Amino acid sequence: MTNITKTDSTPQHQVLDSCLLGRPVHLLHVFAAQLRDDLAGAMRLPLSRRYWGAYQVDAVAFSRIDGEAPRGRWLSFGDQHGQIGFLLERQVLLGVLNQRYGRSGAKAAAAPDPQTVRVTTTEERLAVVLGQHMVAALLARVRHNLAALDKAAPLGIPAAAELSAAPGTAPARGSWVVGVGVSDGAAGAGIGGQFWFALDKAAMADVLHGLLPEREQAKKALKSVRPLAARLQVTLEGRLVSKEVQLGALFDLRVGDVIPVSLNRTDVMLADSRLFTAAVSEHKGKLCLTSFEDVE
Repeated sequence: MTNITKTDSTPQHQVLDSCLLGRPVHLLHVFAAQLRDDLAGAMRLPLSRRYWGAYQVDAVAFSRIDGEAPRGRWLSFGDQHGQIGFLLERQVLLGVLNQRYGRSGAKAAAAPDPQTVRVTTTEERLAVVLGQHMVAALLARVRHNLAALDKAAPLGIPAAAELSAAPGTAPARGSWVVGVGVSDGAAGAGIGGQFWFALDKAAMADVLHGLLPEREQAKKALKSVRPLAARLQVTLEGRLVSKEVQLGALFDLRVGDVIPVSLNRTDVMLADSRLFTAAVSEHKGKLCLTSFEDVE
C-alpha cells in the first residue's frame, strides 16, 4: 500500500491586527533609521566609548514576537511614560567586558565563550550601565519626536544615570521589540551580536504618535501630486493637408509654382494612431485645431 500525503500549498496571508489599523505602523522604518543614528552617536560619547570601543551599529529593525522571545537576562527601565525592556546578548556583553577591563595597553583578546564563563557581579553591573545608556538614547528619540508635534507638551528626557534598572521578564507574544545588530570594527576581533528593546503599550503608543508628522507630510505630498492623466505628457501631431499628384507633375514643379489645396478637417495623430479629427482655424496669425471629434 502506498501512503499519499496531501500538502497544503495555499499561501498564508498576513493577519491584520485591528489594534493597529489607522496607526502609522508602515512608518516604523523611519523611527528605526533615526534610532540607528542616535545609538551610533551614543556609542561615540566619551562616557560610552570607553565601554563600546570599536563597536558600531549595523542595523535596527522593528518586529513583533510571534513565537519565543529572545532568551537572556532581561532588564526593565522606564518611568510613568512607559517601560522599556532591555536584553544584551551575552556574547556582546562579554566582548565589551573584555575590552573594558582587559590588560592595560594590550590588545584585547577574543571574547570568551559564554557557555564556559560564569556570570559575575561585574558583568551584571556592566549590563545595567550599557542598558541605561541605550535606553536613554531610545527615550530621547521618542521624546524628541513627540516634541515635534504642535499639540504635544515637551517631555523631560531622563539622563542615563537617572534610569533605575529592575529585573525584567521576556516580552509576551505579540509585543513589539526593536532588534539592534552590532559588530566590532576592530581588525581581527570578529565579535558581533545583538541587543533588544521591548516596548510596552504606552511606549509603543508614544513611538507611533511621534510618527504622525511623517504621516501628515506623506498625506500632503500625495495631495500635492496631480493625477497621472494631468502629469503624463504626450505629443500630438496634426496632419493638416494631403494631396495626391502625378509623379510627372511632381518632377515638373519649379520654384514659385503653387499647389492648390483646401483645408477641411484634419487628422490628429498620436504616434501612428489616428485619434481625432479637428477643424483648422486661424487665431492671431496662427493655425489652430478646434472642434475635435473622436475617430470611430
